[in-house]
Formats: sequence, C-alpha cells, structure tokens
Amino acid sequence: MEPAPGSGSGSAPGPWAATACVVTGASRGFGRSLARLLAPQLGPGSALLLLARSAEALAELAAELRAGNATGGDTGGAELRVQCVAADLGCQEGLRRAGAALRELLQDASFGRLLLVNNAGSLGDISKSFLDLTDLQDINAYFSFNISSALCLTSTALRAFGGRPGCSRTVVNISSLCALEPFPSWALYCSGKAAREMLFRVLALEEPGLRVLNYAPGPLDTDMQLLARTRTADPELRQKFQRLQEKGQLIECSVSAQKLLRLLQEDSFPSGAHVDFYDI
Repeated sequence: MEPAPGSGSGSAPGPWAATACVVTGASRGFGRSLARLLAPQLGPGSALLLLARSAEALAELAAELRAGNATGGDTGGAELRVQCVAADLGCQEGLRRAGAALRELLQDASFGRLLLVNNAGSLGDISKSFLDLTDLQDINAYFSFNISSALCLTSTALRAFGGRPGCSRTVVNISSLCALEPFPSWALYCSGKAAREMLFRVLALEEPGLRVLNYAPGPLDTDMQLLARTRTADPELRQKFQRLQEKGQLIECSVSAQKLLRLLQEDSFPSGAHVDFYDI
C-alpha cells in the first residue's frame, strides 16, 4: 500500500489508491464541502458513498461530482463511483439501510484504503437549560442520532472492510470545542460531542493499526450557526455567536474542509488526537 499522500515527501500529493470513502451528513454544509474536496483525491477504482437524510440534496451533489469526474474536471480521478443513500441515522430503519450499503460496498476486495468521515450531527434543543431537559424520548432520540449511530456505522464499516494486509484505514470524527468545554444551555450538544469523541479515543487505543482523528472544524458559517445565534437560551453565549457573525469571523466550510484534507494527506497526527481548526 502506498503511503498517504504528502507523508514526509514534501511533494504535491497525488490521488489516493483505490479508496472506499464514506461521508455522513454529506448533503449540506461541511459534509458537502468536504465531499467536493475529497473527490479529486480518489484515484481509479475508488468509490465515494454519501449519506444524509435529504435524498434530493444528495442526488444533486452526486450528479455534480459525477459530471466533474466524467469531464476530468474538478473531481479528479477517472473511474470514481459516486453512490448516495438517503437515510435517517437516528432511526433503526435508516441505520439498517446505511449499514447494508456499507457492507455491500466494502465487499469489494480491490479497495486498498478505507476513509470514513462521521460528520452527521445535530445541535439539539439549545433553547432550554439543563433543568428544562426532562423529556426522556427527546433526549434518547438526540443521543441515538449523534452518538449511537456513529458507533454502529463505524463498527459496521470496520468489520466489513476487515484487516486487509497492507491496506490503510482512517476514521474521522467531526468534533467540536464543545467536546472539551461546557457551553451553557448546550447540555445535549456538549455531552454528545464529548461522548462521541471518547468513543473514538477508545477505538484508537483498541485498534493500533487504525488511524483515528477527532477534527473540530471551528465556528462554521452554516444553518447550525444561525440557530446558535438566534435560539441559544443563554444570552451571553447567544451574543457571542452574534458578534462572530457581525465581525465576519465565521469560517467558510470549504476553508475548514481544506484544512482537514491537509491533515489527512500529511497523516502525521497521533491516532485518536483532537485537532482544532485553529491548531493548524
């Protein structure tokens, strides 16, 4: 298996050898930007599997990537297969459908590399304080989507791909500063991010042959950020987000996605590490 592009060579990275690449939450925002940047890195024989709830948005992205691939344009390597699965990962049926697609894709023994990006996530109810969070069904639904589905999908992918000699496996968890620091009125989001990051730190310890990265993309200019600055119950925190927007300090998804791509190309992070956008 070839080393990761950019590892110690100092030269411009070329396409990755036949790669099975999976991105969850790919229909919009950071996931969509990342998929656009990853596609040119996927060489002949590669496949890009896009997962999200919105079938229409996924189909539009897949068509864009296929068109670029066919013309040899922005999406790079020839022979890239782009597949999309519309599934709600927070429910059993959606998770079953996503898992089945993963197992079918990874039956292909020709892949020499697996890259799984766990990007799908939600903000939760930030209009309530800790003492207002009393609905068990809502709380369980939040953690099912934001924690349990990432665990199940990752386990499914790694088991389906297996420990192929000479092949590389990389798992990325899209994390947050909230995995490390508490934010008032963000109990669900902070605890979900912290728990999810710990899951992947455990994975890195259990599987030393695996590359695991927790990447915090920074305050992105997305629909989620709009919710943060309009619905956050804590007034001081809400005003902080408003100031970020007013001062033009929100980060474009494509800019943060480019930093993640560079991290993956250089492949020099300690497995299980938490790397923030501002660390790079």
